[in-house]
Amino acid sequence: MCDLERVQWTIIPRTAPQPWIACSRCGEPKPFRSSGKIRLNANGRRLDAWLIYKCSDCDGTWNRPLFERRPIGDISIADLEALQSNDPGWVKSYEFDIGGLRDRARRIDEGTEVEVHKQTLTDETGTGNILEITLVVRSAVGLRLDRLLAAELGLSRSRLHALREQGQLRIDPDHKDVLRRRIRDGTRIVLERFKEARW
Repeated sequence: MCDLERVQWTIIPRTAPQPWIACSRCGEPKPFRSSGKIRLNANGRRLDAWLIYKCSDCDGTWNRPLFERRPIGDISIADLEALQSNDPGWVKSYEFDIGGLRDRARRIDEGTEVEVHKQTLTDETGTGNILEITLVVRSAVGLRLDRLLAAELGLSRSRLHALREQGQLRIDPDHKDVLRRRIRDGTRIVLERFKEARW
């Protein structure tokens, strides 16, 4: 019999980050969402590529530069095909590239709505008196840890904070106000079972 139940939660955001850009139509900064479309322009043997974003209020567009005046020979065949077909997976890698967005926008709204895919890692069946959760977070998410745990475990955020103070909830890496911080890849949460917890 095993007291410990290990699970992995893979967190998948439902919406891509939205940069705030000065909208020429609205006359002020607005959040822009990705259209999922690539715009290409060839100039001789060089290529420009932009990811097209749309203003959330007026549908005005902003072309986010992906690269400019890149020699076509420096671009892999797979990337060229992805660009020409607006490959969703390829586009998504740029939509969630927070570092690249920060080069273009001072403010970026990261989505808080997520899907949680849960996978049990424990082979043995047992009492499961202790739950160990490892988070897999590969894309930018603006969701706080206490909000995630409250939604998935059916507990209030104040109850989670109380459990942490009582030592029944441990988080690694541990930081001041860790429950109020955004979720991070590799975070490990250990929770002792009690009757109101749902798992």
